[in-house]
Amino acid sequence: MACSAALAACAFAGDPPVPLLYALGGLLAGFGAIQNVTRSAIIPNLVRPEKLRSALALSFGLYQVTLVVGPGLGGLLIAWLGTGGAFTVDAVSCLAMIWALVTMAPQPPQTDDELAPVTIRSSIAEGLRFVRRNEALKGSFAIDLLAMTFGMPRALFAVLALTVFDAGASGTGLLYAAVSAGATVAALTTGWVEHARWLGRIVIGAVTVWGLAIAAAGLMPSIWLAAALLAIAGGADSISAVCRSIINQTVTPEELRGRMSAIFMLVVTSGPRLGDLESGIAASLTTAGVAVVSGGLACVAGVGFIVLLFPALMAYDGRQPVAS
Repeated sequence: MACSAALAACAFAGDPPVPLLYALGGLLAGFGAIQNVTRSAIIPNLVRPEKLRSALALSFGLYQVTLVVGPGLGGLLIAWLGTGGAFTVDAVSCLAMIWALVTMAPQPPQTDDELAPVTIRSSIAEGLRFVRRNEALKGSFAIDLLAMTFGMPRALFAVLALTVFDAGASGTGLLYAAVSAGATVAALTTGWVEHARWLGRIVIGAVTVWGLAIAAAGLMPSIWLAAALLAIAGGADSISAVCRSIINQTVTPEELRGRMSAIFMLVVTSGPRLGDLESGIAASLTTAGVAVVSGGLACVAGVGFIVLLFPALMAYDGRQPVAS
C-alpha cells in the first residue's frame, strides 16, 4: 500500500527520478513475493483435506482473473483519472486487503510438536533438503521451469502483433489477454481434478499440449487463430499449475509448506524471465515466428527428458493423503 501511494505521489509530482521508480518496483515485487508465498502456505490450513484440491483450483483461478481484469481496469483508470489517480485508487483499494488480514485468525503451523528454534540459514537449508529428497516435487518444479523457459514467448507478443499480424497495440493486448483468458476458464472449471488420481500424468500431458499449442500459434497466418491457440495453451498451463500445486501441497508437511512455497515461487517467477531471454535471443538469430515455433517444440521434446529424469512425477498417485 505504501509503495502504491509513493508511486501516486511520484506521478502527481511529475518527472520522477527513474532510479526511484525502479526501487519502488523492486519493493513491490519483493513484498508481493512474500505475501504470495505466505498466502499459498495458508490455504491447506483453511479447508478440510478433501477440499484442498478445489481450494487450490479456486485460488489459482481467481489469480488468473486478476491478470485479465487488472490491466484492463488499470487502463480505464489511467484514461479517466490519469496515472496518479490510478495509483491512488490502487493504494486505497489495499485497505480491503488490510481489513481481511486484521479479521483473519492467526495461522500457526498445525502440529502438536514443539517446534525447536532455528536460524534462518538452517531453516532455508532444511527446506532445500526436503525438496531435494522428494522426486515428485522436483519433477513438478523442473517441468514448470522447462515450460516457461522454452514455451513462454511473451516477450515476442508485441513483435508478432506489429510485424507479423500488423495488428498494432490492440493486437498486442489481444495476445497477452488470450493466455490469461484461457487459463482463467480452465482454472475455474477444474473441479474434476478433485477426483483425479494420476496428477503427474495430467501435468505431463498438459505441458505437452502447452508446447504444441504455442508452436502452432507461431505458424498461424491470422492473429485470431494465434490468439485461439494461445488461449488453449493458457488453459493447458492452468491445468498443469493446479495439478502441480496439489502435488506440492500434498507431499509437503505443514511446517515446511512456507519454505516449499518460497522455492516454488522462485521457480514460477524465474521461468518466464528465462523465457523472455530465450525467445529474444532466438528471435534475434532467426525471426519471431521461428522463435515461437522452435520454443514450443523444444518444450515438447523437453517433456520426454523430464519423464526420464523424474519418473516419480509420472508415477505420482493422487490417492495418497495430505502429508502430516
